[in-house]
Amino acid sequence: MKILFFTMSILFANIAISQTHQITKHNGEELDVNFIKLENDLVYYSFNGSSEEHKISKYAISKITNKQSNQTQKVTDKVIVDSKSDYKLVTVLSQEKTIGLKQVANFSGVSIKTKGEPPIANQNHTALRIKTQSALSGYPFVTITDKGNGMYEAVAYVY
Repeated sequence: MKILFFTMSILFANIAISQTHQITKHNGEELDVNFIKLENDLVYYSFNGSSEEHKISKYAISKITNKQSNQTQKVTDKVIVDSKSDYKLVTVLSQEKTIGLKQVANFSGVSIKTKGEPPIANQNHTALRIKTQSALSGYPFVTITDKGNGMYEAVAYVY
């Protein structure tokens, strides 16, 4: 009886500490993890047997599936940018929200300055130009860094 009880407790303990969720990324990769939370456009999770918290951008994730209840939560839709006219689909992200996305291109240039317009309007024109350039190349995500002296550097990302 003791052996049966011990075996059953080991079996149930193993199930309780196993991965509880499956993260499906837009590039097709699947991760078996313990989901923690979704906060500030980042998904926090840990791997089996580890208390270390990892994070990934919600833009890299398609869905999160609870393995025990088989419930699926859609996180983001896949953005497909294939022409210059899709510039509205390009998302400008901060550097920390690119975790899990693949860096594919760097480009830099001079910020657009129009006489008599406020600085925010100049930033908007520059962002529009960068988004158009990114859409032309098929990149759905971009980060923009102001280098000063009217220069900028942009980094494009894909799934």
